[in-house]
Amino acid sequence: MRIELKVFPKSSREELVEKDGMLKAYVKAAPDKGKANKAVMELVAREYGVKKSAVSIIAGETSRNKVIEIRKTQGRPAGGKAQSVKVKGER
Repeated sequence: MRIELKVFPKSSREELVEKDGMLKAYVKAAPDKGKANKAVMELVAREYGVKKSAVSIIAGETSRNKVIEIRKTQGRPAGGKAQSVKVKGER
């Protein structure tokens, strides 16, 4: 499954929310040496109930706008927090 999201680094909270039709990731980490990217992947893994190793950034490594891929783990489909989030390629 792929999701598009916008990242807000150096936030006061760690949260994944859908707002204004877009998925937004608020992380405390600064965008320094990949720290914010790592925090985003950990947040997505936690919210979708998958291992951190099942989450990767496939586009937007240096941008606030990212495309994240969530792979199945141990035969379970990737899913969890929100089935109504903006998912690239699905309607």
